[in-house]
Amino acid sequence: MFTRVVEMTSKPGKSQDLADTINEKAVPILKKQHGFVDEIVLISHADPNRVLALSFWNKQEDAERYQHEQYQKIHDTVRHLLEAEPEIRTFDVHTSIAYKIAAERAA
Repeated sequence: MFTRVVEMTSKPGKSQDLADTINEKAVPILKKQHGFVDEIVLISHADPNRVLALSFWNKQEDAERYQHEQYQKIHDTVRHLLEAEPEIRTFDVHTSIAYKIAAERAA
């Protein structure tokens, strides 16, 4: 499994609006992407304008296809809520209890 972490800084006081927009606008697009598994959005307690969006993919190639075909569309929908450009980092998933449980249930 592969993960994209998009680190964002919202305009002051707009982190909840940013998270809501991701849920309402981005998640429906993500759900249609080949290899998409899950999306988790986090709002920092220490820095309430800091938002992380973690997307989980079956394979790195699936996430890369999304990046090339759909990411700009999603970025455009949240741009007005951002203080700065997002930082994107990618990771291979080493351990996931939730993914393991879901895979066992599907089997």
